[in-house]
Amino acid sequence: METNKLLVQYRDALLDDVIPFWMKHSPDPQHDGYFTCLDRKGDVFDTDKFVWLQGRQVWMFATLYNKVARREEWLQMAESGARFLLRHGRDGGGDWYFSLTREGAPLVEAYNIFSDCFATMAFGQLYLATGKEEYAQVAVTTFLKILKRSSHPKGRFSKSVGGTRPLKGFSLPMILCNLSLEIEPLLDKELVEETISSCLYEVMELFYDQESGLILENVLADGSRSDSFEGRLLNPGHAIEAMWFIMDLSVRLKRPTLADQAVKIVRDTLEFGWDKEYGGIFYFLDRKGYPPQQLEWDQKLWWVHMETLIALIKGYSLTGDRHLQQWFDKVHDYTWSHFPDPENGEWFGYLNRRGEVLLPLKGGKWKGCFHVPRGLLQVWKTLEQMGNGM
Repeated sequence: METNKLLVQYRDALLDDVIPFWMKHSPDPQHDGYFTCLDRKGDVFDTDKFVWLQGRQVWMFATLYNKVARREEWLQMAESGARFLLRHGRDGGGDWYFSLTREGAPLVEAYNIFSDCFATMAFGQLYLATGKEEYAQVAVTTFLKILKRSSHPKGRFSKSVGGTRPLKGFSLPMILCNLSLEIEPLLDKELVEETISSCLYEVMELFYDQESGLILENVLADGSRSDSFEGRLLNPGHAIEAMWFIMDLSVRLKRPTLADQAVKIVRDTLEFGWDKEYGGIFYFLDRKGYPPQQLEWDQKLWWVHMETLIALIKGYSLTGDRHLQQWFDKVHDYTWSHFPDPENGEWFGYLNRRGEVLLPLKGGKWKGCFHVPRGLLQVWKTLEQMGNGM
């Protein structure tokens, strides 16, 4: 691991390739907000706007402004998305829609809680950039609504029949690990501590399966296991992403044993989730090795590999575990040889199992200006800290 060479590679890819791609192709100068459905060259192929991707992009540009350089064009980019979201993003009850037309008319209702999560991140980070109280108020109000809905995130939109198999999902406690730190300066200290404590218990105990050493995507409401498609489901990318959130919490709480636990889970997840025939990390797996129900289970996705690189470099920086260094080199080599598009810029998102480009798009309904730039930034800054002796 050549720290200085890697630092330059991640920094330059962020500042000279990925961010310029989104600056050039995604702004909607007529209605504010961003186009995310971009083809290989960056041309817009659909103008619908997905609220969680709008929030993610606001957060990304506000974060660049706060943590990299106070470039006015980055702040303007963030505020364009914020204006669009404030005008059109919420329903009458204050919940954030899933998708809107280009002009901002609602298309899909607030059927889950994740638009709210990324709106919270967006406005919290933008408040830190601007000091505008309106942004702080939106972030805090939305966060409190998330906590109220946390026991039943989908509400009336849940498809399952109540009481038969009451499953609890990993996604929300995982996100709250990160979200509580993102807007900590805006929250009551006691609320932050309560939220962190609850998330740590759920992520590291409730969803952690000691027998396999893996994180489950769903458990029964009482924390017991369900021997079903949903109950056996593994999402290696989710588990590994959550572990770098836990590593950040270990630093915040001054509990290095948390980082040690997170590192073990990352290693166990990679051992289970790495495709030993073609390389790369599987998208979905079954804990018992049965065929997963997701037809896309064997695809190799951009965000899974990017989040893994963050977890590996953070874990190595905190623990010095040489196995993580070896894994970082392995995942780095796979990622950089498959996902970046040297011809048109930015990164492909979807590969088939053999590592061939499955969809040439650069953004869509699920891929936006988030995982690639956030990952490049996180790895760059972690390497920078390592070079400064942490």
